[in-house]
Amino acid sequence: MGSVGVLALQGDVREHLATLTALGVEAVRVRTPDELESVDALVLPGGESTAIAHLLVTAGLRDPVGARLAAGMPVLGTCAGLILLARDVLDGRADQWGFGALEVAVRRNGYGRQIASFEAPLTLADGSSVPGVFIRAPRILECGPGVEVLATYAHGGGSDAVLVRQGPVWGASFHPELTADTTVHRLFVGSL
Repeated sequence: MGSVGVLALQGDVREHLATLTALGVEAVRVRTPDELESVDALVLPGGESTAIAHLLVTAGLRDPVGARLAAGMPVLGTCAGLILLARDVLDGRADQWGFGALEVAVRRNGYGRQIASFEAPLTLADGSSVPGVFIRAPRILECGPGVEVLATYAHGGGSDAVLVRQGPVWGASFHPELTADTTVHRLFVGSL
C-alpha cells in the first residue's frame, strides 16, 4: 500500500493524520495538485463543507480531485467530506457544489446545529460497535442501488445509514478521527 493523503485545507486534518500514522500508514498533507498526484488514496476531512469547497477551487484542486475520483482513487469523506462526495445535498447553499461520487442524498446539519452535537454507538454490518461523534453532521436520507451500508445509527425514529461505500469511495456522517477507535480508518486502509 502506498501513501494516503489528507486534504489539508480546512477541518480535522491533524486528527486524520494521527490516526493513519498510528495504523502504520504513510499519511501526508495534500494542499496542491502535485501533492495530490503523489498519493494513492485521499481523506476529505470533516470541517465546513462550503469553506472546503471554496478552498478546493482556490487551491486549484477541484478538477484534479474530480479527475482522480473518476479514475478510481479510493477516498474516505467524513462529515463535510461526505457532503462533498454526495450526489445530492439538501439544505445546501445555492452555489454549493460537490463531486457526486457517492449515490447518496444527504441533508446538511441533518442531526441539528452545533448545540445538538452528540456521541452515540454505531453498529457495523458485522454486528460490532464503534463510537460515533456527530457535530453538525449530514444525515444520509437515501442510498442508490450501488451503495453498501457499512454502519448504522439506531435512534428513536428508526435507523440511519452513517457509513457507506460505493466501490472505492467511502462516506461517514460522523467523525471517526475524533475518537481513539481506529476501526473506520483500518477498514478503509484495509480496502486499498
